[in-house]
Amino acid sequence: MSETQSTTASADSTEQAPQTTTGETIEETRSEWTEYGFDGQAKLTAEGLDVFYGDDHAIKDVSMEIPEQSVTALIGPSGCGKSTFLRCLNRMNDRINSARVEGSVSLDGAEIYQEGVNLVELRKRVGMVFQSPNPFPKSIRDNISYGPRKHGDIETGWLARLLGRSDEAVEEELVERSLKQAALWSEVEDRLDDNALGLSGGQQQRLCIARALATDPEVILMDEPASALDPIATAKIEDLIDDLSEEYTVVIVTHNMQQAARISDQTAVFLTGGQLVEYGNTDRIFEDPRSQRVEDYISGKFG
Repeated sequence: MSETQSTTASADSTEQAPQTTTGETIEETRSEWTEYGFDGQAKLTAEGLDVFYGDDHAIKDVSMEIPEQSVTALIGPSGCGKSTFLRCLNRMNDRINSARVEGSVSLDGAEIYQEGVNLVELRKRVGMVFQSPNPFPKSIRDNISYGPRKHGDIETGWLARLLGRSDEAVEEELVERSLKQAALWSEVEDRLDDNALGLSGGQQQRLCIARALATDPEVILMDEPASALDPIATAKIEDLIDDLSEEYTVVIVTHNMQQAARISDQTAVFLTGGQLVEYGNTDRIFEDPRSQRVEDYISGKFG
């Protein structure tokens, strides 16, 4: 179905198609990815996802596919379920006693909510960067190596030892690679043993991204990673996200619609009531939304 046909078909019932809650609509988004030149695979798929906090129905029947090696932005007003949905993607909501998740989320086609899933391994594959920078009160070096050491990736580096390399050499390489990926190496290479809390806010956030990268994830979840930063630091984070999408699948929650338009390949619009109202290519969402509610939100009539 072409974009024009889809828009015409939804003219009499603008809210039905954009709900993105059926397999039929998932097929429509797949068609749109092809239309805009994306021919990869879905890295993450949510189907019929509902989330409850006690009696509060926070996410209602959300279904969507997230393409690999791309940036997906989740936008919408406060309290609409964006961050709740994000935390579903690596089961961070499991940490909340009142939370109950129903429906399906799969990573590379494997259900992550089935019994027996190793949450440590899942969160290695699907890393997370939070809204406020939260470096450990340790050295810059230790912030990067903490995760791999905890998971045994350094101490059990049998291949490195087979090649005659020490754990220390492996760690140094890991620290340098992660900091370079996070565009921070040139700023800290001569002070790796300094306390990370001495870095600026923007540097701390890039360090947290480097820390997430050190565990070799496939997906990086970001919950408003630049909301507490100044414009210069924000621009660096945005440039970094663009670079990371060449290798990783990035999902970002943002209240900044201009930021979503700048950095994302596709945008999901959540509105009041925990509903995913529209999801598609970012340019189309901002230039030709199919839902009147989305158009009103983007144009600033509410939110």
